[in-house]
Amino acid sequence: MKFNQRLKDYRESKGWTQVELAKNCGISSRMIQRYEAGTSRPRWDAAEQIAKALDISVVDLLGQSGMLVAEAAEKGGAKSAREMAKLVDEVVGMFAGGTLPKEDRDAYMAAISKAYFESTQENKKYTPKKHRK
Repeated sequence: MKFNQRLKDYRESKGWTQVELAKNCGISSRMIQRYEAGTSRPRWDAAEQIAKALDISVVDLLGQSGMLVAEAAEKGGAKSAREMAKLVDEVVGMFAGGTLPKEDRDAYMAAISKAYFESTQENKKYTPKKHRK
């Protein structure tokens, strides 16, 4: 299940409207609408606020793939988050209809995440000096 559907399900299980969730977590109702529509993904701090308001863990809210995307956003910004989201979507497609146990799937995703971050760190040293920060 994707983040936007999980968010909606948790919100509805509390009996809250999007506006009520927004008030309870301190995020604008427009952002809650965008999250539930699937047009935006929350930053780590926003996900923590929402999870706290819903009285659930961030892992329950984001899911394993969402955690990887959030981690990428924290470490490398929006571009890294988009790249990780694309990578996760491609990898998840490999498991569609498969029988791989959840633990193995999580380990595979963690290995891919680690490889992604290591390769981005390695590639930084090849960035021309004029483009380095």
